[in-house]
Amino acid sequence: MQIFIIKYVLSFLKRIRNYSVDKLIIILAHSILLRSRVFYEKYQLIEDAEIKIFSQNGEDGIIDYIVEKLNLKKPSFVEIGVGDYSESNTRLLYEMYYGNGLIIDINRDLKKKVSQNVNLWKGNLNVVEAQVSAQNINSLLEANMPFSVDLFSIDIDGIDYWVVNELPKKISKVFIVEYNPVFGSEVEVTVPYNENFSREKYHYSNLCYGASLKAYVRLMDQKGYYLLGVNRLRNNAFFINKDYPKSTYFPKIKEIGNLELTNFNFSESRDKFKELTYLSGNNRIKTIIDCEVINLKNQKNEKTKIRNLGEN
Repeated sequence: MQIFIIKYVLSFLKRIRNYSVDKLIIILAHSILLRSRVFYEKYQLIEDAEIKIFSQNGEDGIIDYIVEKLNLKKPSFVEIGVGDYSESNTRLLYEMYYGNGLIIDINRDLKKKVSQNVNLWKGNLNVVEAQVSAQNINSLLEANMPFSVDLFSIDIDGIDYWVVNELPKKISKVFIVEYNPVFGSEVEVTVPYNENFSREKYHYSNLCYGASLKAYVRLMDQKGYYLLGVNRLRNNAFFINKDYPKSTYFPKIKEIGNLELTNFNFSESRDKFKELTYLSGNNRIKTIIDCEVINLKNQKNEKTKIRNLGEN
């Protein structure tokens, strides 16, 4: 009951934003997390840990759960795709620990916008305004990340797969990536590489973007990670560096199949006039059946239309 009341107050405060309110939000968030940590040893799915504070969904709670289980005392991080940093995966980490962080976004006047949401002087948060591509990702990191990384998060609604593909193996202890559940559980696909990729322009429905979960599971395995689980909304996957074995650090977390991990309910489809259409079930994939994707099966990277995937 106490946690419910605190969450209600927290939700109310987030509607009336200023620095004083943000301080109170952090205090309440810390109180919620302290109470939640008592149950961490009992969780069988990482989604059980979900708590939304500054993340889009419940990623704040999942991240806290993982940070605690890995015993990361002052977690450092990189996050690519943060908007103005009012809603992101790593903001709570910064607000709670004031450690080393790097955030990157194409958002114009990014540093000014971020400074309106957090106190930059309290920690070492490097704010970089840039368009991330497969060609520049490593040079951006080399120039702006003078620290080892505990948590890496990427969500750029497009060519994420190709960017991740260029990263060094085991770049962090924890890796969070957005996947596209519309593609389903069986295919290994991503959108073609285009450094100027736009989710809205590629297909009017807003549904043909990113890569499938199965594609990421294979890629991240090659990078030295295993899949720990996904969020309840079914669009963010959490991977753990294999140097931190599941049997040691997360022995009670169950493994569940890709079908369940891609079974989602949120509806963000749009029509040609950019109006929400709230498509559900098979109607989502039918809408993008003629979209061109890269079939990563057998690592051949062949271009095909979604309608042809069943023939491969």
